Amino acid sequence: MKKILYLFFIFIISTSINANETMAKMIVEELNLSAASKAIMQWERVFSSAKKMKRYKIDKLNSKQQQLLKDYLINHAIDSDQPTVAGI
Repeated sequence: MKKILYLFFIFIISTSINANETMAKMIVEELNLSAASKAIMQWERVFSSAKKMKRYKIDKLNSKQQQLLKDYLINHAIDSDQPTVAGI
């Protein structure tokens, strides 16, 4: 019984993570952004500046969407472990 509950819990968590990843990808496409266009520190600077957020139209998103987008862009930045560009 414990094993079934554990597997169910893992399934729910992975489904949630995949849903967040999919939503973040949709936002990236909508805003015409590319995670691999900047390094991690550059994306962090974008999100720390209202002026830069406005330039990329990130300021129009709600706080949850902004956080999903930030996580996605940083996780897939050019210098990350999982860049969106192959072969880097």
